[in-house]
This record gives sequence, structure tokens and C-alpha cells, in this order.
Amino acid sequence: MELNITCIPGDGIGPEIVAEAKKVLDAVAAKYGHTMNYTDILMGGASIDVHGVPLTEEAIATAKSADAVLMGSIGGDTTTSPWYKLAPNLRPEAGLLALRKALNLFANLRPALLYEELADACPLKKEISAAGFDMMIMRELTGGLYFGERKTVEENGVLKATDTLTYDENEIRRIAIKGFDIAMKRKKKVTSVDKANVLDSSRLWRKVVEEVAKDYPEVSLEHMLVDNCAMQLVKDPAQFDVILTENMFGDILSDEASMVTGSIGMLASASLNDTKFGLYEPSHGSAPDIAGKDIANPIATVLSASMMLRYSFDLDKEADAIDNAVKQVLKEGYRTGDIMSEGCTQVGCKQMGDLLAQRV
Repeated sequence: MELNITCIPGDGIGPEIVAEAKKVLDAVAAKYGHTMNYTDILMGGASIDVHGVPLTEEAIATAKSADAVLMGSIGGDTTTSPWYKLAPNLRPEAGLLALRKALNLFANLRPALLYEELADACPLKKEISAAGFDMMIMRELTGGLYFGERKTVEENGVLKATDTLTYDENEIRRIAIKGFDIAMKRKKKVTSVDKANVLDSSRLWRKVVEEVAKDYPEVSLEHMLVDNCAMQLVKDPAQFDVILTENMFGDILSDEASMVTGSIGMLASASLNDTKFGLYEPSHGSAPDIAGKDIANPIATVLSASMMLRYSFDLDKEADAIDNAVKQVLKEGYRTGDIMSEGCTQVGCKQMGDLLAQRV
């Protein structure tokens, strides 16, 4: 199979971690008989330095012509970088927002997985973390409160702010279909999270999700109020498989889920549109303070590449090979500095990439 991938190395540690993800993808290609075609584009600070803007129309066109996009990280130190003296629409993060809009990426996937070898980093009680957990937060990315009408007015001498939470049934249906499709590749359970005891938008959300569920008889569906879900994530995270929810709830819950893993350097993410196309990136930032020192952890980016193989190309066997390579390297005791613990062997970014590629 020929895979056409647009790569965005980005800023900070981005170029280093993307290079290691490519190394692992090339190992997959060699083992399973695929061809990887990479085309790099500039975004974020790297694009500002060359073109004066965080994302060019040419870069967008290149991304659109690919089968998927693999990204490192963008941005720099917000207190010292000249990028943050520019107008907000010219800063590095504006490039990512523009790309998401141009590619119509409405479904955000944030896995939260506790590796047995890293269980000591989990902040939960050992009797809870011992059960392990492996969940996927499915967050609607382009609707809801963040994109509704907003205004601040003065009424009778008092300032009044209004934010509008709006969803239509089509927006809900398309994210629900993505959620059930992904559940079919996992443990076939969807927990739909809402606030249907209060919000009309949540009552519509629940209605549409139940309609979609009828097309997936193999997948079990449960509904959970968002406040209860927030509690259950720290009480019994092992119960979850796919958590399906709207924009603001997903923003909050995905951050909570990432914290209970205890190792943000291990967390991948993806944003998908209504085809197989997706943008894949680590959940962590650009870490400019360690850029160029060969000490960054590339595993989150490597796992993002695994998600790319699974969800954009339906190459589940190849994705499993990457996931198993990560587990094997951790089992053998290799660690980058951010996840280092006593008795393990510390390695740099490049060596970690080599180890993972060798074990694919």
C-alpha cells in the first residue's frame, strides 16, 4: 500500500520527535511491504520565520492532497519568543486553528492508557491503578459553546456576558458515527456523556446518539452525566472504553484523563474529518527548553503515527506492531528522562526511536 503523508515538524522538539516517528513508520513499511511518501510543510513559528505567517495557502493545499497529516508540535516560549509579540492571528497556534478549519476536522480523539510499567506515575490509589485502563475520549471539535454566538453588553449599568451552546442533529450524528466506528475497533462500548438533566442541547445529543446506536448492535451504549463521569474517571477508570461527548465537556474530561495516566509524554491524539483523513499529533507541547538536546520523548508522536495507520488507513496489524513495540521497550526498562525511574536505562530521543523501530 502507498501512504502519502504530509508531515509538520513544527517548532521546539517537533522536528526531533517527527523524525523518530518516521523512523518507526519506515520500519513498518519495510516489514509489511508498504511505501511511505512524506512531504514536509512549515507551520507555526517555523512558518512565521520563513513566510511571515503561521500557515500558507500552499501548505494547506499540500496537506489537503495527502492521505493524512502527522504533526510534531508548534509554538515557543510565550514570554520570550518574538512570535508572541505579533497579533493573535499571526501567532504559531493560529496556524493549527486555520488548518483544522481548512481540513474540516470535527472529531478529536484523545487516548488515555496506563502502561503497567509506568503505573507508579499514576496519581490514583494503587488499588485503582492496578486494574489498568485504556480509554478513548471522542470530543466534538467544531461546535457547541466554544463556537456559538457570544456577546458582552451593559444593561442598566451592569455588564452581562452571554455564550450560546448550539448543536444541530447533523453535527451530533457525525461525531456519534465516528465514536461507534472506533468502538468497533476496540472493546465495543460507548459511554455517551452529556448533561441531559438540565440542557436541551444534551437532550438532543442523547436522542441522536441513541438513533446512531441502532446501526451498531455489537456496541453497548450507556449514558452518563458529565459530573458523574468526572468522578468515575478517578474512581474507576477501567470501566471506560470510548467516551463520546461534546466540545466543552470533552475538553475538560480529556485533560482529566490525561492526568490520571501520569505521563503526558506518552499521549497521542488525532483529529478526523468525515472521511478517513486525519491530523495526528502528540498531546504535549513544543518544550522549547529541551529542543535540540536529544532528550525529548518521541513515544507520543510514535503512538500518534500508530493511530494514523489504524484510523486513516485501516492498517490495524501494523498499528498493533507499533503499540506492541512501545510496550516491549518499556518492559525492557528503557526510558527517556521524563518517565525515568530507578533501575531503568535512560536513553535519548534518537535511541528511543531506534529501539522502537527495531522492535516493530
